[in-house]
This record gives sequence, structure tokens and C-alpha cells, in this order.
Amino acid sequence: MSAGKAVAALIPAYNEAERIFETVRAVLAVPEIADVLVVDDGSLDGTAGAARRAGARVLSLPANAGKGEALNRGAAIINAEVVALLDADLGSTAREVRRLLIPVLEGSADLVIAGFPGSARKKGKGGLGLVKRLARTGIKLFTGLELNSPLSGQRALTREVLRLVTPFAAGFGVEVALTVKAARAGFRLLEVPVEMRHRESGRDLRGFLHRGKQFWDVTKTMWELGR
Repeated sequence: MSAGKAVAALIPAYNEAERIFETVRAVLAVPEIADVLVVDDGSLDGTAGAARRAGARVLSLPANAGKGEALNRGAAIINAEVVALLDADLGSTAREVRRLLIPVLEGSADLVIAGFPGSARKKGKGGLGLVKRLARTGIKLFTGLELNSPLSGQRALTREVLRLVTPFAAGFGVEVALTVKAARAGFRLLEVPVEMRHRESGRDLRGFLHRGKQFWDVTKTMWELGR
């Protein structure tokens, strides 16, 4: 493993006061990570304060700008040779980020994607899989890669990859665009299984609206990539 590489984590967060503290503490417990930057994306709760109490640096946006723009704002000020992108609601399972970092630090991959375990099959939980299938199909079409978790927001990448893929795509198209751009540029991609867990969208109105927004953003991103 290469010694001395600066590693930072970038976490976009919107109304995650309940889980951001635990997430940040778990990330800071990873020995390779020296810096955690939380981009508070116009939260209406105590997300920013909880992140600071946990030991993170916080960049607070005046209004909700969406995941892609929150990542763009954070990427512009983060300074590290290796960067981990993480969701804010991972809680203690965020410690699994080390599995993503090791291949990058060892020099065997440029971009590592977290392969999530299957979604919970409890009543009212889990997605319908439509958006995931769309993303998987698009990535295979554009790059030939077959990913188990094409929409996973948990990733580790080199500074070179970060420089290439920014600015990030808008909304929920972030991960698809990141993957396709990196693969097209010849960077080495790897998917690593992890035991991370985050809050899943239910099969209620809010959940369906969330997946509808995901579907639209991924479709729009794929259209732009194919032009």
C-alpha cells in the first residue's frame, strides 16, 4: 500500500440530523482518513451542527441545490489525493469505506464502487428495481461494464478521476455519469462488496416520487452521455 497519501471523505447531506453524527464518527475512525467534509445542502434541521460535533468540516449551502451540485461545491475545496464519496445516512456502516479505499491506495484501481447487499424485503421497504435496471443497462451499453450496484453513491477515487468527472451531473444522475466518464477515459474500475446500509425508500407516495425523480435524472443523464 502506498504510504503518505492524503485521504478525505466528501459527504453531501440534506436533513440528516438523525444519522450524520454516527456516519461522520464511523468515517473518522477509519485510520487512513484524515479529513471529512460535509456539505450541508440547505438542510432545515440540525444537520450542520451534528456534523461539526462529530468532527467534520462543514460547508453550508444557503438553499437545497441537489446532490450533484453539493458534491461540486465540496470537490472544489477538498484537498486530497484520494477521495471517498459517501451518503450521509450510512450510520455506523460507513466504516466499511475502508474496503473501497484499500484498492485505490494499493494502486490496483482508480475508482472503486461499493456493491451493496440486497435490499431489505420487509413490507413497505426496498425499491422496485426499475431505476437500478435502467442504470445498469445504460452503463453496460456505454462501457461494457456490468455492475451489481450501479447507483451506489459510496465510492473511492483518485484525484485524477475526480478532476475528470467534475462537474458532477445534476440530481441522481451523478453515479451513472461518474462511472461512464471514468470508464471511457480508461481508468480502472472495481466493484467491491460491502455490508453498508442506508435508509431505503418505501413503497408509499414519498417513495414513488423519489424513485420517479431518480428515473428522470438517470434517463436525462444517459441521454446527455449518448449525444
